[in-house]
Amino acid sequence: MAVTRTFAPSPEQFFQEIDNIIKSHSLRGSESLCKLLQYLAKQSLDHPDAPLKEYQIATEVYGRSTDFDPQSDSTIRVQAGRLRLKLAEYYAGEGVADPILVKIPKGSYHLTSEARLIDPQPQLQAVPPREAPRSVAVETVPARWRIAVVLLLVGLITSLIVLGSLLWNRKLPEPAMAAPSAPRAAGPLAAFWRPFTSGVEEPWVIFSNAAFVGRPETGMRYYNSRQDSKVAVYDHYTGVGEVLAIHALDEVFGTLGRRIRVKRGSLFSLDDVKNNNLIFVGSPSENLSLLDIPGTQEFVFQRVASGPRQGDLAIVSKHPKPGEASTYLASPSNAPLTEDYSVVGLVPGMGSARFVMILAGTTTFGTQGAVEFVCRQDSVEKLLHEIPGSSAGPIKPFEALVRVKIARGVPVETELVAVRAR
Repeated sequence: MAVTRTFAPSPEQFFQEIDNIIKSHSLRGSESLCKLLQYLAKQSLDHPDAPLKEYQIATEVYGRSTDFDPQSDSTIRVQAGRLRLKLAEYYAGEGVADPILVKIPKGSYHLTSEARLIDPQPQLQAVPPREAPRSVAVETVPARWRIAVVLLLVGLITSLIVLGSLLWNRKLPEPAMAAPSAPRAAGPLAAFWRPFTSGVEEPWVIFSNAAFVGRPETGMRYYNSRQDSKVAVYDHYTGVGEVLAIHALDEVFGTLGRRIRVKRGSLFSLDDVKNNNLIFVGSPSENLSLLDIPGTQEFVFQRVASGPRQGDLAIVSKHPKPGEASTYLASPSNAPLTEDYSVVGLVPGMGSARFVMILAGTTTFGTQGAVEFVCRQDSVEKLLHEIPGSSAGPIKPFEALVRVKIARGVPVETELVAVRAR
């Protein structure tokens, strides 16, 4: 049982606890939340009496422009709410015995920290009137060890029996044994991903790994088949966004009681399309496998043919509605990347009762934003309401366009721009 002391920990203890939280499983892969936690920790110690404002956090942590308006943009409130949940998750698991307790009180962005004392609850032992002989005390220790060893052996034998039984039963063709376990999570996420969790087979996640020529130390560029036929080609690189995207997918499928299988795009084959549900991570410009399968029809990736953005990858809306643009582009390459667009699409696969999910931005960070969008309960719930016939029943094939705001190479906000039913 943990009780809270009345005195505050030292700055060294405080920052050590912050470091423990950042390295924990709860914040693993959440780069934006780690940056926010580090910033709040420093400000809370350096300026404890100065109130922390959303504008200050937005501009100094996430690189937002000076016209940032906290009244119309809830990014910081959302991020702080996510961080509060992550802190609660940490202290309910890995940090349950930590001597320091860090919180973000509601209504404030200053961190509070308290030292905790773990109550060992010692067992009371009867004290004999005279000191026991030394030989008796010496024999007590081996006796306890013998009991511990016996219990350990019993546990080990039991585990081996259970493991053997599970391995034996996996060979049985009974449907009850082959069926997947029921998802542990309910709600919008479970409904959205049901096409990929309801079957026996685990879905394949195919991530982009474009072909390059050149070397990192001398410069690299995309492979061009017309001029690079005699040049060494490297196809084992992928973007930072794709890596973090796969981590996010792995986590969300874990909450649904399922697992994913991962394969890079250059190893993809058409047999994979016919026999599996597939999730593609990355745009067709890098994930060339998408060119061989049924893809999106309303929001498609195309290179700009002329003008100042010639050659840039864009998302083109084939049938824009009133008030919608026909072409969507990321920030120019000669300026900081602050905005990108991505496509989220569910299309029928080539095999019977198979599905393909496409999650792709025009940049690696747009791809990451698309994946994070479909891994959150709130954004998925909004998307389901926009897909005709999907809010109260099985999800229908669709295509969606998502705007991704980026700060210092981190997607910090996503916004649903348009949705089309297939």
